[in-house]
Amino acid sequence: MSGERVKSSETAAGASDGASGASLSRRVILATQLVFNIGFYAVVPFLAVHMADDLALSSQLIGVVLGVRTFCQQGLFFIGGLLAERLGSRWLLLAGCAVRFCGYAAFAFSASFSEMLLGACLTGAGGAMFSPCLEALAAEAERQTPAALRQHGIFALFAVCGEVGAVAGPLLGSALSGFGFRVMALACAMLFLIMMGVLYRSIPTHMALPERPVGWRGVMGNAPFLRFILCYSAYLFSYNQMYFGLPLELERVGGGAREMAGLFMLASVMVIVMQMPLAGWCRRQPPRLPLVAGFSLFAAAFACVALAALSPLFNPADAGWLRFAPITAMVILLTLGQMLAVPTAMSLVPGYAGQGALPAYYGALASAGGCAVLLGNVLLGRMFDLAGASGAGIKLAVAAGGGDIGHAGRYALAWGVAALWPALAAAGFAGRFWKPPAV
Repeated sequence: MSGERVKSSETAAGASDGASGASLSRRVILATQLVFNIGFYAVVPFLAVHMADDLALSSQLIGVVLGVRTFCQQGLFFIGGLLAERLGSRWLLLAGCAVRFCGYAAFAFSASFSEMLLGACLTGAGGAMFSPCLEALAAEAERQTPAALRQHGIFALFAVCGEVGAVAGPLLGSALSGFGFRVMALACAMLFLIMMGVLYRSIPTHMALPERPVGWRGVMGNAPFLRFILCYSAYLFSYNQMYFGLPLELERVGGGAREMAGLFMLASVMVIVMQMPLAGWCRRQPPRLPLVAGFSLFAAAFACVALAALSPLFNPADAGWLRFAPITAMVILLTLGQMLAVPTAMSLVPGYAGQGALPAYYGALASAGGCAVLLGNVLLGRMFDLAGASGAGIKLAVAAGGGDIGHAGRYALAWGVAALWPALAAAGFAGRFWKPPAV
């Protein structure tokens, strides 16, 4: 899934360009990935609730903050990779930890939209700095490990550690939420400060820089790849609703931090258990099939919430545990769609790059996704505001049996618009608009 773990696969293919020479141990690399994900998922899933309940921000402003955070990380990912190649992975990784620490500290002491926006920029920029560096160090460690000793590829273990962190993070955040958001944010900021010290002592000080330059010119002239990233950008927008739309809907139906942690745990357990078998199935299929299926599932996930908002059956006032069924279905469908679409899409990028520099292509993919999240969240946030879902929590009752059907219709329409983007992407992958690259 998206956040930190979304990007762990997106630069694996080109990460080996980012470091050479002495390498960091596999154990430290995997521990770093685990701690980074714990720190990320202990805070980011709770940002929307904090901004709505504690700061009384509108849904549109919440969407801007979350969109800017994702845009600063995903949109600047290529720049982070480029800087790692120019300056070396060691110092940029350490600087990324420091910037992420400052971002979380800014979140802890923010009392307004502008201060939260600053925290979002710092948090995203820190991720854009350290993510490609950690990937590059992982690739170098894998290269220097004898084949006979590689029981599992390091990037497969990377994914497992990421998912364990994605399970532990929300649990930690939920436990800390009782002490207030400030304590939660500061505690997780300290994780990045501690890891900066560990990495300072662990990363070799002398690392050679790569010789191959990286640029955007070949990417921008590759029309088939541009069509591909136009469709694929709907993925990151869809996954980002785990941080924006999900908390709003969960609060609407009377859920809280415990239910949010449970939903994130459900998604992570699904990935840990099902990702490898589904990836094997996808490799045996033409790439069009898992891409169309994955993006169709994204659209279906949002359609579930839209339809439930109009149904008296799921009225939060008297539905009991059934009120959580639509949002649970949304998480399940989003996770299944991710497991089908993302590995397939990542495997296609080298075919578009040909002899070109892979980091530039993966960077373009990340930047397009960051733009999609920023623009999509602004639009979706405005629609949630018009539906009455703003301020200190969700105020509307959107069931035909007990609420304002006008608000219900506008709320359902917002989720319908969210479903439209991945539905159009699925149609693009299914039709003549897109053709898979020759392998």
